[in-house]
Amino acid sequence: MNIEQELARVALQERHLRFATVAPQLPWQLGERIRQIAAARGLALAIEVRLARDTVFYYAMPGTAPNNAEWVRRKRNTVELMQQSSYAVGLALEGEGMTLEQKSGAALKDYATHGGSFPLLLDGAGCIGAVTVSGATGLEDHAVVVEALAALLGDAPEHETPG
Repeated sequence: MNIEQELARVALQERHLRFATVAPQLPWQLGERIRQIAAARGLALAIEVRLARDTVFYYAMPGTAPNNAEWVRRKRNTVELMQQSSYAVGLALEGEGMTLEQKSGAALKDYATHGGSFPLLLDGAGCIGAVTVSGATGLEDHAVVVEALAALLGDAPEHETPG
């Protein structure tokens, strides 16, 4: 798949993977769903769920390293700044031949445009938080988050994973 096709696929994910309401148990359900998917795939991920810029769920699976927490922070910062998935931001910048720092002044030490962070989108409100993982490739990190969101939302499988 080329960048434009992949961007269209991720845009479709971002349009469909939205919540009508947010229940108090959402962070736990989402974090636990991600942990289950990662464990089934033999992945060790750091998992974070944030709402209104507050961390409400964090778990570092056995086998992760302290550096994974730093990647989580940087990817999540990208979602909070750009209001779209870190994977989509990275793809768009790759297509433009630019970096986030060149485009917006966002420093590499604080922002990462690799896959693995996805906006938590609420109908009528927009981006209310982010779910982020680190520990696999950016593409696989993105796919795990999208699969977990799709499972919680009962969304169609074609929206689950990128090309």
